[in-house]
Amino acid sequence: MVEITRTFDLLDHLVEQHPKDDILAGKVNGEWVKYSSHDYYKFAHYLAYGLCEMGLKQGDRVVTMSGNCPEWNFIDMALAMSGIIHVPIYPTLNTDAYLHILRHSEASAVFVSTKVLLNRLRPALDQLETNPQVYTLANIEGEHRTLEILKLGIANRDKWMPEIERRKREIKPDEWMTMIYTSGTTGMPKGVMLSHRNLCSNFLAHAQVNIMDSSCRILSFLPLNHIYERSLNYHFQYLGVSIYYAENLGTIQQNMLEIKGNGFCAVPRVLEMVYDKLYAAGKDFSGIRKMIYDWAFRHGKHYDYSGLRKFSPMYILGQKILDRLVYSKWREKFGGNHLTIITGSSSIQPNMIRVFAAAGINIYEGYGLSETSPVIAVNDPAHKMVKIGTVGPVLSGVEMKFADDGEILTRGPHVMMGYYKDPEYTAQVIEPDGWFHTGDIGTLVGGRYLKITDRKKDIFKLSAGKYVAPQLIENMLRGSEYIEQVMVIGENEKCAAAIISPNFNTLHFWALKYKLHYRDNAQLIAMPEVHDKYRKVLDVYNKTLAPHEQIKLFRLVTDEWTPNNGLLSPTLKLRRAPLMEKYKDLVSDIYGKEKPAANAFFSAFKSVELPTMPWKK
Repeated sequence: MVEITRTFDLLDHLVEQHPKDDILAGKVNGEWVKYSSHDYYKFAHYLAYGLCEMGLKQGDRVVTMSGNCPEWNFIDMALAMSGIIHVPIYPTLNTDAYLHILRHSEASAVFVSTKVLLNRLRPALDQLETNPQVYTLANIEGEHRTLEILKLGIANRDKWMPEIERRKREIKPDEWMTMIYTSGTTGMPKGVMLSHRNLCSNFLAHAQVNIMDSSCRILSFLPLNHIYERSLNYHFQYLGVSIYYAENLGTIQQNMLEIKGNGFCAVPRVLEMVYDKLYAAGKDFSGIRKMIYDWAFRHGKHYDYSGLRKFSPMYILGQKILDRLVYSKWREKFGGNHLTIITGSSSIQPNMIRVFAAAGINIYEGYGLSETSPVIAVNDPAHKMVKIGTVGPVLSGVEMKFADDGEILTRGPHVMMGYYKDPEYTAQVIEPDGWFHTGDIGTLVGGRYLKITDRKKDIFKLSAGKYVAPQLIENMLRGSEYIEQVMVIGENEKCAAAIISPNFNTLHFWALKYKLHYRDNAQLIAMPEVHDKYRKVLDVYNKTLAPHEQIKLFRLVTDEWTPNNGLLSPTLKLRRAPLMEKYKDLVSDIYGKEKPAANAFFSAFKSVELPTMPWKK
């Protein structure tokens, strides 16, 4: 059996332990194109030979910008066994961020999947002082193709095979393997350097958590350039699980039906959208059908799969009835199987987890960072090591403790090598004895389960001196069907307030029910009836909060918050600085302050000197 200490060891492992016809698959012209374990091994090696023939050397940095596809893995493994540093980047950044990454990483080559992405990257490439080689996966006129490198590798196989085999033998687990540029919620991204040991120790540990095997099929749609989806891809490859890459976010349900999938990785926002659609479907029902559908949600909110709660005979009977009448129909929409869904990035509503679990859709909620390769803790429903409302037990091989202020510290083989070209900041977050400061605040529930309470730098103090942890409140408020996104504010102010982006699908349905007439969303959110509705929604949650945490003031906005407009990070976290800049006038209005424009008259005269007064002569 192959010992996996470097990521490319997975190739030998797959050929020996999981020789199957569809270890990777992607859609081409509407048809699934499948690659066997042997295909994967072969294409990765041919590309490695081609990279050598191109003149790329060990330690060079190569950028990839691509959607999820089997070819991404071929390139990833080819780079790893060649000793070349893989720098995958988000396809949703702006030109300044791309230029920073290309310059900072000193990229020798760039792989881009499509013409659309190349056009997005081109303005940054044109400003570079160097000229990295550019290769595309798609056939784009006037551009070099990745296929050329593959052919180059095949033609020079005998020349470079001994060299690649030598590198594979000599590359050590602690050698630098990849650089992940953190998406960040403020400022330019930093390059997180990760070694083979970082990644392998982590995916081998979290692969022990769920119970999938080589008979399972997973749908992948979260960006592979993010360490979360990438690590889970290694996790599934280790288990021999077939990975099918979704066409796009809009085809998740259809693709799951086609492959009869067993699960996927998601961020909470994706699951919230699924939940909202399932919930909204019941609004069209009537009579006994609607009663049963509503019962399914009420029943699910009391479900617990930790094994600690004993259900009454009536509840168990209800579970069987609802599974037959409702829950099985939900699963049919995604292929019919009981599902395993792994989620992270931010908190998910406990009631949502319970409803999904009742429906045979188990949520593995975890926690980690790019700097920790990434998983620190994860719930494990399969082995009854789960507590809803937490991110689960700390992963095997991972050390964790809390600083005096509650900050989560972690140490172990999963902690990054450091930030590229930034030893000062590396020293700030990693102590001499190896403890990494996550920047997150947490606590242990029941002495075992980690609960994240907030982001250290996001906690703010009211003018009365009380501290408010906004993420905790935001996660709670997003549990309302009327709220799409929300940002809690109030630093140095008298009370906490909220800027709310409504769920307009739900709000329109409510407005129709109450026969409200409006021209557009802007007119709708300005109506007193709508304001009163949101006041009542907030009051429900305020009852569960401490007095200083309660949302006393709020404003509704029509804007959608997305990664494309820069208001959310690529992992769908709030980018507070851009949001505060966008809504600075609204914040002033909330707290009754003069807007900057109101002071323009006085500002214009700041530099004007007063004449000498007569009595001063």
